[in-house]
Amino acid sequence: MTNTAPVHGMSTPSEWIVRWSHLLAADATVLDVACGSGRHMQWFAERGHAATGVDRSPEALASSGAFGRTVQADIEGGPWPFAGQAFGAVVVTNYLWRARMADIVAAVAPCGVLLYETFAAGNETVGKPSRPDFLLQPGELLAACAGLRVVAYEEGFIQEPARFVQRIAAVRAGAGGTGQPDRHLLKRN
Repeated sequence: MTNTAPVHGMSTPSEWIVRWSHLLAADATVLDVACGSGRHMQWFAERGHAATGVDRSPEALASSGAFGRTVQADIEGGPWPFAGQAFGAVVVTNYLWRARMADIVAAVAPCGVLLYETFAAGNETVGKPSRPDFLLQPGELLAACAGLRVVAYEEGFIQEPARFVQRIAAVRAGAGGTGQPDRHLLKRN
């Protein structure tokens, strides 16, 4: 039996995002890519972060707008609306558009954090998405983050709801360029 329960529209924030959100600096701005109804925008806004969400759905943005600034854009068919901008954190869950991966990583500011979690190869055996276009291949997320310092990475099967994922928490080097995250970022709140 396959599990086809929707994951994208869940109202509670991802456990991965919550688990690694302590890596953000206290004043970090947050970009939530494909933000949907804003569950992660809400999580970060409630912790004092200025949140920006981008999505192509005006219905989704009507909800997420309660938690910060929203930008309606088709990031798959149009230009990247944040060219030249950097954020203290970039958050992506349950979304993959390979052509935008470099833009997403580039939007992470010095000392900033990338928190990314999405479906991986193998998910086609348990539900949707099942098209290879929407499933990361083994190690693909690690390769996309080659310019960042990986703090945590997981790849594999999650029981509830049944799905295969890759997820990463990674930090961009600070102004000193040491390649190491600032010590304050590694303290758990």
